[in-house]
Amino acid sequence: MADLSAAQSGFAQLQAAVSKGDLPSCKQLLSRLKLELTKLPALPPVYEQSANAQQQLELARQVLELAVLLAVRQGDEAAFERNYAQLRVYYSDARGLLPPSPQEAALTGLNLLRLLVANRIAEFHTELEVVPEEVRAAPEVAHVVQLEQWLMEGAYNKVLAARESASSDYYRHFLDQLSSTVRDEVASCSERAYESLSVADAVGLLMLGSEAEVEAYAREHGWEVAGGRITFKPAGGKGSGKEGGTAAAPAVALPALEIIGHCMNYAREIERIV
Repeated sequence: MADLSAAQSGFAQLQAAVSKGDLPSCKQLLSRLKLELTKLPALPPVYEQSANAQQQLELARQVLELAVLLAVRQGDEAAFERNYAQLRVYYSDARGLLPPSPQEAALTGLNLLRLLVANRIAEFHTELEVVPEEVRAAPEVAHVVQLEQWLMEGAYNKVLAARESASSDYYRHFLDQLSSTVRDEVASCSERAYESLSVADAVGLLMLGSEAEVEAYAREHGWEVAGGRITFKPAGGKGSGKEGGTAAAPAVALPALEIIGHCMNYAREIERIV
């Protein structure tokens, strides 16, 4: 019982530091608190039964949930992955020993969003497969699943607009990264689709807040801005117009008629075989 009381006291101190925004103290308190948790016998993998076993499990789950959120606030994605891996046990193996956590859907969605931002699509789907149906149906998780579908469809405008409807600052942290990646993809496509574009049109296309932001973004990419228009550099992609950029490779003429002829011959041969 003394070990549980010490861990509860440590958790209260951690919560107080979080409320003050004292991130350096949070890191130290969390490290000490995790050491206290190792003294609780009801935690995995032991799961020792006792009168306060459920209290021990709930406390450990709350600590790890807070640790995941702290990792986001500290911008430490390695700590996020490590803490979520520990927390996942309480959402799976220990699920039947605890009442549902009000944080589960939000943190599950946050982890899926992290994988999506990192382009770890295979892991995204693997994680999604083991999410319980009731959690998968929650708005926080459903929203991230929708984001993944929009990315696969190339509906980048919807992905960029998603930040405005984010449920918390924790989600915005990852959505900012995703928006930056998607915006660069849109910019790359624009370079190849247009010779030039008005700054006003680029505001909507790149989902930036003002023409000044667009002009700054254009200069970062080596585009020319004059007279309210952006002139893209010749093919060569992002930064091709900057000093030190490599020259664009000359266009190569494709033997279109020859390729079509080969395709027609293949089709006739396949038809004979069938």
